[in-house]
Order: sequence, then structure tokens, then C-alpha cells
Amino acid sequence: MIRFTGVSHSYGDRAVLADIDLELSEPRIGVIGANGSGKSTLARTINGLVVPEHGCVGVNGLDTARQGREVRRQVGFIFADPDTQIVMPTVAEDVAFSLRRHRLPRADVAARVAAALARFGLAEHAEHPAHLLSSGQKQLLALAAVLVTEPQILVCDEPTTLLDLRNAERVHRLIAGLDQQVVLVTHQLALVADWDRVLVVDGGRIVADGPGRLTVPAYIELMSQGIDT
Repeated sequence: MIRFTGVSHSYGDRAVLADIDLELSEPRIGVIGANGSGKSTLARTINGLVVPEHGCVGVNGLDTARQGREVRRQVGFIFADPDTQIVMPTVAEDVAFSLRRHRLPRADVAARVAAALARFGLAEHAEHPAHLLSSGQKQLLALAAVLVTEPQILVCDEPTTLLDLRNAERVHRLIAGLDQQVVLVTHQLALVADWDRVLVVDGGRIVADGPGRLTVPAYIELMSQGIDT
């Protein structure tokens, strides 16, 4: 369960979240909105990357402001640009790096890394330089490096933005098929049109909330207002 209680946040004098109250328990949750609407800030409060100025965010009973380390053990985060998450020279080393705090025996680390690479089609690239992968492979590596730690929740902030159509669809299928609860921030409306719940963020507020089949058309209508035809 992800719970927002009276959450507000500003950058300087610009309010980006305004008095958000939410309980998110559905397995597939989309977040859509225009650039600057506050959707990425909303997503980043879930694992404590952003701590709200007012109110609180709770994840499975943990407060993200006071228990950030424990929260991040339960909440994985995927960014739009996978290069921001790749920290080690080779593909296998990058996935193994995510397990450094688990203090697992070396054989267990090797087994979990091998399984993660196989799951995301990267087994043949285990010893390749991570930064020389294609954009699609880099995002798969980012997913493997996060999911090898077995988080309960995965938050994805526009993970297909930098990908071509084929790789975007592949990454989306993988994300949609995960066992974890997923919160997906995206501009690609078709990806969440049939999701359990989709939030529309506008001006730092939730202006529509419901199944994607209802809220995606509501967002399109909102964005069409004021456009000259």
C-alpha cells in the first residue's frame, strides 16, 4: 500500500504538488500529465527521492521521510535515461553491484546475476562494457539491476521515452508482466489505456483518477481545451 496524506511540495516559489491524498493498492497504476504537471515529483516521493515539504508518504507502513533506507529496499526506481543508473564497467558487474548490501555468498550473487541477465535477454552481454549497449539494452540492464534485489514495488519514470518503438514495446511488456506493484509515469497513453488505475496530474493536483479506459480520454479532453481548431 502506498499512501499520500496531505502531500504538498514546491521548488522555490513554484508549487509542484498540492494537498495530495491517495491510497494506491492496485497492481498497475499509471500516472499521466503534461510536462511540469508534477507527475515525476509525485513518483519520486514514493521512494524518498523527494521528501514532501508538507504531509507524508507511506509505503507499507514506512514513512519515506524518516525511514528512507527501509523504503528503498522495498521500492525500486527506473529513470527515463538508463545511463544515470549504470555505475559499473560491465553488464554483470552492474547487476551484481545492486546486491552489495545484501551480504550474500559469492555463489548466490553469481546465480542471481545470471538469472537476471537471462530474464532480460542480456546473458550473452554479461562481460560487455555496459555503456556500449544500445539504448534498449541499457534500459533492460537498468531493470535487471533493480529487480535483482526483488523489490515489492517498481516506480518507472518515463522508462520508454528514449527508446524506439520496438524497444519501447518490449520494455513495456516486461514491466506490465511483473509480479511487483508498478507505478508507471508516461506520456505514451496507449501503454496505460487498459491499466487498473490511471492518475491524471495537472497543476500539482490529481484531476482524474480511475481505470485507464476512463481517465486517458479525460486527459486527452483536458489537453484539447483552449486549442484553436
